[in-house]
Amino acid sequence: MIDWDDVRYFLAVARRGSVRAAAEHLGVNHATVLRRIAQLEERLRVQVFEKLPTGYRLTEAGEEILEFAGQMEASSNQLETRIFGRDQSARGLLRVTLPPFLATHLLMPDFADFVRLHPDIEMEILSTGEVANLTNREADVAIRVIVDRKTLPFNLHGLKGPDFSASVYISRDRLGSWHEGAHDPLRWIVINNHGISDWAPQGKIQVTEVPFRTLDAEAQIAAVRQGIGMTRLPCFVGDSDPLLARVPGAEPQPHGALWLLTQGETRKTKRVRLFTEFMSHRLAAYAPLLVGRSISRN
Repeated sequence: MIDWDDVRYFLAVARRGSVRAAAEHLGVNHATVLRRIAQLEERLRVQVFEKLPTGYRLTEAGEEILEFAGQMEASSNQLETRIFGRDQSARGLLRVTLPPFLATHLLMPDFADFVRLHPDIEMEILSTGEVANLTNREADVAIRVIVDRKTLPFNLHGLKGPDFSASVYISRDRLGSWHEGAHDPLRWIVINNHGISDWAPQGKIQVTEVPFRTLDAEAQIAAVRQGIGMTRLPCFVGDSDPLLARVPGAEPQPHGALWLLTQGETRKTKRVRLFTEFMSHRLAAYAPLLVGRSISRN
């Protein structure tokens, strides 16, 4: 009999193209993935992957298995969500996925309040750049910035929160120097390989054509604080930082809205309902801050 766990590992490699990527996704080591794939091949008596310099490619047999493996996964997820939806206890695991900046700069105090109110609910916060798949039970609740509601997955239940805006920010010290007439070159600070944003020339302070690149949002904010240049930030981040100020002439720009998303039967469980009701009230209270009409948190 085929072990469903072996099939999960097979799907992870097939979808991500490498053992390393599959291991990172599953939270295991490289050797575990290889062992699981070997077990599956031994049970089926076929080779499911061909190892190439560019990664792992499905063999002809692997392509056939992929179709049935997807069906197994869908059935397993459907069974889990139906059983999970009948759970009406305020205890157990609750997995919440959201962008890192929302977790670290806005909502962690609210998560702390929630776990104090419900000490038997075990929370797992997935604050990464990756979008978790709610249908596959990678998370129970997602808090996402949705630019166009037409892009909402049809199979998810959405609860709209406040609108969300961003603006352009510079260090207060550097802004003070600019007001005093010191117009030293400023750089546009970007994350990864993004070019200079259309936002850059919007304000009264101009930037050079040579950007300053960082790998993540925290390094981006640190670079602005050090006076290297200016950058685009969510209003709730920039307005709440005493070391930063908006660039003169750069007004807050709408960037979508925050949504609480759940899936199917999952949203019927008591701990998911408790969390979404709690967070919808907290998010509503942040509305002025999120659109840039407030510079302090209550």
